[in-house]
Amino acid sequence: MVLAMKSESSRPARHIDTGRWLAQFADRILVVCPRCGGRAVVVPRPDLEAPRFFSELMFMPRRLVCAACGATHEWNAEVQGAALVGAAMGGTEDPFFRQPLWLQTRCVGRILWAYNEKHVDELGAYARAVLREHLASPTTAMFPRLPVWMKRADNRPEVLAGLERLRALAARSAPSDRSDAAHRRDDRPRLRGSTFFRGGPYQGRL
Repeated sequence: MVLAMKSESSRPARHIDTGRWLAQFADRILVVCPRCGGRAVVVPRPDLEAPRFFSELMFMPRRLVCAACGATHEWNAEVQGAALVGAAMGGTEDPFFRQPLWLQTRCVGRILWAYNEKHVDELGAYARAVLREHLASPTTAMFPRLPVWMKRADNRPEVLAGLERLRALAARSAPSDRSDAAHRRDDRPRLRGSTFFRGGPYQGRL
């Protein structure tokens, strides 16, 4: 039994990517409050039903709320003809209100960021892995599109340390806790024609 346990622990860490999208972590996004500079949260509007498909998270009406100062803002998807245009995921700003992400830190001369704690955990599992296997197309999957510096083995200790800093930031909310890296850069990707035809669950709720 002891030998078996040692054998298991000696195996290289392995990560299997099943093709998770960045949008799957957009159900709750921690951002810098536009009013007080503390931590606010961006979530789907609470009167809506849970999405059937995670891709709907790019189109659902959103609300930005700051528990500290009471700031509240609303977002609705752009309408083009008979379709809704979804938010573009990626970059150091939230895809809806374009506020700086709360979870940002300097790492290897770059900026390491995440939407929320689940996102940090998933990136950590990938960064720790020595063996990485991709089971899905890289077209929309998150991990194949990570920057090269995050994938380099010699950067692993610094990336993991940066993720620990993000995990600590997630538990803080005061303006004085804000990372010096958390500011606007206008680096969100451009929209790529992602549309959601009206007549679905959000018709009449915009």
